[in-house]
Amino acid sequence: MTQTPRNTFCGQTRREFLWQAGAGFTSLGLTGLLSSDGFFASSTRAAEAPSVAGPIVPRASHHPAKAKSVIFLFMYGGPSHIDTFDYKPDMYALDGKTIAVKTKGRGGSKNEGRVVGPKWKFKQYGEAGLWVSELFPHLAQHVDKIAFLKSMTADSPIHGSAMLMMNSGKLLSGSPCLGSWVNYGLGDPNANLPGFVVMLDPTGGPISGAKNWSSGYMPATHAGTILKAKGAPLVDLGLPAGTSPEDRRELLDALRSANEEHASSRADYSELSARISSYELAFKMQRSAPEAVDLAQETQATLDLYGVGDKERTDDFGRRCLIARRLVERGVPFVQLYSGGNHSDSNWDAHGDLVKNHEYHAGNTDKPIAGLLQDLKDRGLLESTLIVWGGEFGRQPTAEYAAGTGRDHNSYGFTMWMAGGGIKGGQNVGTTDELGAAAVENPFHVKNLHATVLWQMGFDPNRLSYFYGGLDQKLVGVEEVHPIKQVI
Repeated sequence: MTQTPRNTFCGQTRREFLWQAGAGFTSLGLTGLLSSDGFFASSTRAAEAPSVAGPIVPRASHHPAKAKSVIFLFMYGGPSHIDTFDYKPDMYALDGKTIAVKTKGRGGSKNEGRVVGPKWKFKQYGEAGLWVSELFPHLAQHVDKIAFLKSMTADSPIHGSAMLMMNSGKLLSGSPCLGSWVNYGLGDPNANLPGFVVMLDPTGGPISGAKNWSSGYMPATHAGTILKAKGAPLVDLGLPAGTSPEDRRELLDALRSANEEHASSRADYSELSARISSYELAFKMQRSAPEAVDLAQETQATLDLYGVGDKERTDDFGRRCLIARRLVERGVPFVQLYSGGNHSDSNWDAHGDLVKNHEYHAGNTDKPIAGLLQDLKDRGLLESTLIVWGGEFGRQPTAEYAAGTGRDHNSYGFTMWMAGGGIKGGQNVGTTDELGAAAVENPFHVKNLHATVLWQMGFDPNRLSYFYGGLDQKLVGVEEVHPIKQVI
C-alpha cells in the first residue's frame, strides 16, 4: 500500500490544494492577503497603509517632494506650437509655398504640403528673452516662471488614443490616469474633498469621455471627480427629500457594523473599507464642496485678476482656475481643467480657420492662466503647486486642405510647459526643426512628462507601482523612464 507523503491532502501539497480549491479563486484571496502584508516587493510600491485600512490613507513618499499639488491645464484638441510658443521666423517667408516635409495626422501620411506661416507676431519677454506670440499677452509676463518643453512627442496623432496617452500613458483604455496615480501614491491627504478633481469645458467633455479620468484597475476612490464651477458643484450628491444628514449617518453606521460582522477575511474587510471610505467621503463632500467653490469669499481684485465677470471671454475658465487655486489651498493634490470640449472649433482642433479658432480659445484662457500663476505666487503656493499646460499633441506646419489655414495633428514635435512645484523657469528645453514638424534636440516622450510630475510629487516613477494582473503595473511602463532633469 502506497503511503501518502506527509504534509499532503488528497494527494496534493497544501499549496496545491489552496491554489486549486474553489476553481482557483482561493488563490485570489491568498494574493490579496499576501499583497496587504507587503509580500510582493513592497519596496517597489508606494509605502502601503495598514492591512485593513482603506485605499485613501496617506502613504510615505520615496524622496522629499517639491510639490504638494498639481494643476493640469489641458488644452483639448491640440494647440499649434508654432503659433504660440515655438517661434519659427523662417516660416513667415514660406507662407503659401509647397515644400517637402513628412507629416502624419488624421489625413494620413504626406511627403509635402503647403506651408501655413505663423499668423501672429512674436516678441521676447522676461529676463531670459523667451519668445511668445501675440495670442498670450498676459501669460507672456510670467515667462520667467515657466519652463517650455519644446520637443514633446507622443505615439498617436488621433485624438482618442492621444488623449488616453496624455492622461494615462497608454494608447488603450483601462489604465489609471496620472491624477489617479498621484492620488494613489499620496493616499489622498485631504479627508473632506476628492484627491483628483476634473473640471470640464461648458461645451462638454473631451473625446473618450470618462476614460480620461478613470482609475482603471485601481479602486474607484482614485478616479477623478467631476466638479462644476456653477450651481451644485457635485452631481448626485444632494440629500434625498426628507432625509437629514443625521439619518444618512445612522444608515452608514449600520452598514459598517453589519458588513464588519460578515467580513469573512481581511481581503473582504479591505474591500469593505474601500466602500465605506467612499461613502464617508461623499458625506464630507456634501459639507465641504460648496464652500470650496464659493467665490463670494474672494475679493473683487482677485476676481478681476482671473477675468471672472467677463461673460464674453474669460469668466468660465477664470472661475475654474480660481476654484483650482481654492482646491489646492485646501489640500487637493490633483486638479485638471479642460479648455475646449465637444468637437471641431469647440476646442483647439483647428482644422479649418486657424485664426478664428486660436484667437477664441487663447482669448478665453490667457488672462485666467496668468492670474492663476500670479495669485499662487502672491499666496506663497506656487513653489508647492506644479502647473502643467498643453494638449494631446501639436499641429503641423503645413495646411491640411487645398485652401485655408487649418492645420492637421502633429505628434512628432510639440510644446508643453511647466511652472511652479520646484520647476526651474525662464528656459526653453528641447527644439523642433526649422518648420516645427518634428522634435530634433532632446526629444521628450509623454512618459517623461509623467515621470517629471511623479518625481516632483515625491515618487520615483520607476518604483511607484500597483499590483494587478500578476504584475507590478507602473504609469510609465516596464522600461525605465527618466524625469526631465533640465527643468528640475
